[in-house]
Amino acid sequence: MFAAKYVGERKFSLVEGEKTSPEQDEVTIQVGFVGICGTDMHIYHGVMDQRVGPPQIIGHEMSGTIVQVGESVKGFDVGDRVVVRPLDYCGSCPACEQGHSHICHNLKFMGIDSPGAFQNYWTVKARTLHKLPSAISLQEGALIEPLAVACHDVIRARLAAGEKAVVIGGGPIGQLVALMAKAIGAEVMLSEVNASRRRFAANHQILTVDPLASDLKNEVDVWSHGKGADVVFEVSGAQAAVDVMTEIAAVRGRICLVAIHPDKPKVDLFKFFWKELELVGARVYERSDFDTAIELVASGKIHLSSFITSISSLRNIEAAFASMDNNPESMKAIVRCAGEKA
Repeated sequence: MFAAKYVGERKFSLVEGEKTSPEQDEVTIQVGFVGICGTDMHIYHGVMDQRVGPPQIIGHEMSGTIVQVGESVKGFDVGDRVVVRPLDYCGSCPACEQGHSHICHNLKFMGIDSPGAFQNYWTVKARTLHKLPSAISLQEGALIEPLAVACHDVIRARLAAGEKAVVIGGGPIGQLVALMAKAIGAEVMLSEVNASRRRFAANHQILTVDPLASDLKNEVDVWSHGKGADVVFEVSGAQAAVDVMTEIAAVRGRICLVAIHPDKPKVDLFKFFWKELELVGARVYERSDFDTAIELVASGKIHLSSFITSISSLRNIEAAFASMDNNPESMKAIVRCAGEKA
């Protein structure tokens, strides 16, 4: 088998590895496709080397087919098409005991803290698996993980049909949040500075605003007839977005913080007092979020194929990452791993 190892300085090495047999509670998956996400790009840029410890196999947005099953595994068989929820939790910390294993005190993120999916075969715990129905291709399956992120965000914000939601930031996760919000019957506005990303949203019937050309507060006031947004999703990671999110939220509106901010942002806490706002954090996903994402795609309520900008082979993984680097025209590059050789 072959694996692509991130070795540092925006470089990967395609190496011959050893196919690992599953333990009792594990399965071995022939990896079909793996998506490149924002975290992978941070790794590619070298800012997470201390955590990742290169050389390391990264990648966690994936789909594949089970080829071997551990003897105690129930509910999964050889030939099942699956995706992996890449969270390795301890099961015994206070968060896990309260049913919040996705934010386990000792959480290890597979593909970051342990070897990931950019390889021909990946052996993982069966508890991380979700079956893919026949209606979802393996290519689309590689994007179930980021859609699950968006599902978790929308559910955390308690967004309901008929409410108005503003999404600040039109990268892949922001676009998926907008589509998830639209799928449940909310009215959605997306604020994004990049024209190509506004066009992408508009092609999915999402109302867009350029905050550099228009006053977002005024646009939201007109759109909401002076009420403001019931929910604001901050997905940009920019201070300017934090400044405006409290301005555009309605009285008793909810603000969902999705983005990871590199520096501690300044937040207008007075607005929280004055308008009785709520701020909720949203980190990764729960098991149910994957189930929701799979159902949305299988039912045709959300189409993921339009997000796939390019498909590369494992041997060309460096070019796939380079194509995503500082490229707002690109949404999702995916890498084909099954059958790939050096």
